[in-house]
This record gives sequence, structure tokens and C-alpha cells, in this order.
Amino acid sequence: MNVFLGLVIGLLAGAHTATWGMYKDAVHEGFDARYFRSILISGTVAVALVLWLELDMTRAANYVILFGLVYVLERVITEFWKTFIRVEDQSKYFIPMQFTVFGKVQNRRTQLTSGAAWLTVVTILILGLLWLQRLTPDPVPRWLAVGIAGSLGGWIAAVGGAWKDAPYEGFEWFKFFRSPFVALCYGILIAHFTDNLLIIALGGEGFTVATLETYKTFFFPNKPRGKWTGKPILHPEMLRRRQYFLPLYVGIWVGIVAAYVTAFAQPHDGLLALL
Repeated sequence: MNVFLGLVIGLLAGAHTATWGMYKDAVHEGFDARYFRSILISGTVAVALVLWLELDMTRAANYVILFGLVYVLERVITEFWKTFIRVEDQSKYFIPMQFTVFGKVQNRRTQLTSGAAWLTVVTILILGLLWLQRLTPDPVPRWLAVGIAGSLGGWIAAVGGAWKDAPYEGFEWFKFFRSPFVALCYGILIAHFTDNLLIIALGGEGFTVATLETYKTFFFPNKPRGKWTGKPILHPEMLRRRQYFLPLYVGIWVGIVAAYVTAFAQPHDGLLALL
């Protein structure tokens, strides 16, 4: 039953990601099988996490944790593929999706080398969190550990986003600090359900991506996303068809809120819940 419920959560997380992605891209690229890519990846990741972490899916807190973890890991897998592995014509984008330096797409060797360097840095940060875990709660205060872990994913996203977008859109201080702040807020919430700093960091960033992409996609539906700035709408029929997916998207958000409320109502023993 745990595996089945975990699979359901994973598929819903994937559908959430796939829907905002389709909503912004389909008017330019059309609707195709890529919609199901995030769903399949998320389902697979969810099953693996349930088995590895031995999550008890009768607890609402684990619904929250699993959703956040699946969300961020699917994004890491997909964006790593698009940035450091995949090679495609970038002329269709205003902001290239492949690895760039000062806005210039790099050759294959640099692309792969940079991907390896990125993985190395992230691994070092993860090891740093595991070291911090051993020091918590003494001599490192719990609130400080949660602050570092909760905002970490946001800082990685902020630096990566500025690296990719700033050469084309300019550097914006608000956008740069937005991700770390939102990630910290979600990290504080998740820290009530677990004492694992790595889960706090990854889960918080997963919900941060979900929140900010919802804001950028659906609060400004007629504003082209950065990579499509100035590009023509090639599939105008999708302006209408994409609306059919909104009930699913809203329904998943309702489920997320319900899971959070239920998790706080149930007994919970995370790092901050012990304070």
C-alpha cells in the first residue's frame, strides 16, 4: 500500500510540473508526448523514495515530504539533462536552455565538463548538510540548521537562474533573493515533520519551484516566459486547449494544502516541532 500511495503522489507531482510546463510552452511548441515525461520520471522517483526511506504513507506528513522531494528531484533530472547533456538547436529560444557562459552557448566538451563540475559542487553541499546534521541540535541550534538547510536549495536555484537569465534580462535583486526566501519558508514548515536536514533542503526547494512556477505561469498568463520572449505563437489553438488542464492543476494544489493542514493536525515530531 505504501508503494501504491507513493506512486500516486509521484504521478500527481509529475502532472503538476507537466501542466505548468505545457501551459507556457505548448503555444510555441505544440502539445506532444513530452507532457508525460515529468509524470513518468516523478512516478519512478516516488516509488524509489518510498522504498529507500521506508515512508509510512498513512501519515499526512509523509505526503508532504514525498511530494516536495519528488518535485525537486524530477526538476534536477530534467534540467540537468536539458542544460548539460542534451544538444538541440537553441535558435528557437530567446534564452538558451543549454549551458552558457555570459549568454553564449558552449561547445560539447565544456557543456559536459560544466555538468560534472555542477554535480561536484552539489555533492559537496550535500556532504556539508550531512556534517551539519551530526552537529544538530548541539552545538548548532536547530533554528540555525533549519535556516541553512531550508534556504540552500533556493540559493542554488537563484545562482543558476541568474547565470542563465541575467545576460539577456539583466540582474534583478528581487528575483535573486526570492527563491531562497520562499525555500526557507517551506523549509521551516517541513522541519516540523522531519529532523533530516537534507529532506528539509530538498523538500523546501521542491515546493518553492511549484509555488514560483505557479505564480509566473498563471498570474501572468499572457506574458511570455523568458525563453519565449519575442518568439511567435505557432500553435494558437493551445491558448484554448490548455485551459482544460486547469481543474487538475488546481485540484493538486488543494490536495497539497489539505495534506499540510492534516499533517499539522496529526502528531508530528520534526526538528522544529521539538522546540
